[in-house]
Amino acid sequence: MIKFIYFDVGGVVIRDFSGTNKWSVLKNVIGVKKENNKEFDLLYDKYEKEELCLTRNVDTLVPIFSKKFGINFPPEFSMLEYFINNFDNNRSLWPILRRIKKTYRIGLLTNMYIGMFDDIKNKGLLPPVEWEITIDSTKVGLQKPDPKIFDLAQKQSGVNNSEILFVDNNQKNIDAAEKFGWQTFYYDSSNHEVSCKKLSDLFAKSKPDINQ
Repeated sequence: MIKFIYFDVGGVVIRDFSGTNKWSVLKNVIGVKKENNKEFDLLYDKYEKEELCLTRNVDTLVPIFSKKFGINFPPEFSMLEYFINNFDNNRSLWPILRRIKKTYRIGLLTNMYIGMFDDIKNKGLLPPVEWEITIDSTKVGLQKPDPKIFDLAQKQSGVNNSEILFVDNNQKNIDAAEKFGWQTFYYDSSNHEVSCKKLSDLFAKSKPDINQ
């Protein structure tokens, strides 16, 4: 039986770049040349996987990319600010959260960039509900899918692994949670309405258990 539900933030609780063409738009805005597209993506992914959700400020990449790819960024350009300004509420999820919070404890388990979570909150992008636990990768020094962050999340929840439901839009994170015995729900960010409908249907049951 589920007793605690952890939600991812980007692509689930809010609408970020996941399942959209916003990343391509960003590259057009800053002037990434077509012949550099693949290398730009690979280098960005490397920084994201290894540093951005832990210790490196994303805006430190501006001079690095400027030098390596010959990009003339607009004056005072901030990648973090650009991201935040192009994120949106996920209002399809709000009524579901209000309903399930009456029965279940809820929290956030998220890979964030430095300062991003506070900016998301300050811009009013989060749903208007109270989260009992927030685990931000930059605050705990761990990131998904590292098993250590799931161990930390389980201990903070105070419930058994089998009593946790994890809602995320990244299959690697889902797989890692399942290895811990968590129940999981894969949220498809390319179609928020369908994903929210499936999640709502799940909680139409009085005591949902994904594994039964």
